[in-house]
Amino acid sequence: MMQIHDLQSLPNRRKRKRIVGRGRGSGRGKTSGRGHGRKQNARAGRGILRSLEGGQIPLIRRLPKVGFRRRSPLVYQIIKTSDLDRFANGTTVDAVKLKEHRLIQNVFKPYKVLATGDMKKSLTIQAYAFSKSAVEKITQAGGKAEHINQKILKQNLGQAK
Repeated sequence: MMQIHDLQSLPNRRKRKRIVGRGRGSGRGKTSGRGHGRKQNARAGRGILRSLEGGQIPLIRRLPKVGFRRRSPLVYQIIKTSDLDRFANGTTVDAVKLKEHRLIQNVFKPYKVLATGDMKKSLTIQAYAFSKSAVEKITQAGGKAEHINQKILKQNLGQAK
């Protein structure tokens, strides 16, 4: 049976911390392993930024500017045409009904109808955007695809500001 005094740590398990700046005899005196400098890089804290190139034009300025990226990109909530078959024939499907059936998360964020799966019922669908094939499937089933915008949606819900 093993006793507590029989336990030993594995070799090289406890590595000693390097002590710097304690005189020349320690082997890490004078500049404490930081080279010959006594300036910015020898001090504690951040040294010279990586983006600075010593008078040379920085890389970010040498490369050409390309494209444009919006601060708040337009991200649609996606609805499949196959999911719209759960509504009764001839109904008008708007944001409120989509929210009730948990097809979208937020009534005020834009949503787009994509042609994924078949559609058998004739519905009037109001959405911010449709794919071309989704419009074809909706019209083939005998329905309508109506484009709306946020202002109309807020007026319909009585939330106009």
